Amino acid sequence: MKYGWMLVIVSALAVGCLAGLSQRTVAEDAPKPLTATAELVDGKGQKVGTATFTQGEKGVSIKVDLSGLPAGVHAFHIHEAGKCEAPDFKSSGGHFNPFGKKHGAKNPDGPHAGDLGNITVGDDGKCAAEVQAPLVILGAGKNSLLEGNGTCLMIHEKVDDETTDPTGNAGARIACGLIKKSEAAK
Repeated sequence: MKYGWMLVIVSALAVGCLAGLSQRTVAEDAPKPLTATAELVDGKGQKVGTATFTQGEKGVSIKVDLSGLPAGVHAFHIHEAGKCEAPDFKSSGGHFNPFGKKHGAKNPDGPHAGDLGNITVGDDGKCAAEVQAPLVILGAGKNSLLEGNGTCLMIHEKVDDETTDPTGNAGARIACGLIKKSEAAK
């Protein structure tokens, strides 16, 4: 009888340990979110910042850390071609638009999947921001930023009016970064 209680206690401890082990294993085996990065350069080829892209349940989160840019509000877009040829970055093509929409969040026939709105650069030339891109993905699909010829992240000289097709009157392209799958995600 006195050994029967010990057996029950030892059995309960073993079950508890196994339950804890299975919880750790599930958490450790959970897939990591898809990620990508971009190094942005200006028209002279000088690095002006980085962007990190993380796939979430409702699109892609884009975090930027920029410096050396003109102060003010600037249009911020994803462009359709994975090319950033200085000085004018015209090699990047138009806005990423896999669904055939018109430009701008305020346009009743929009937006392009690559329309991200505007970012504000401080008087010190710096900007740290996070933007949600609900119409793009990093995985497989026609709205993937990483498939086909790739895509790039673009900063324009002016404010995006979020209405005028095809560019939002955003002006010249002043910084560009090729969007690449993160090394850890390869």
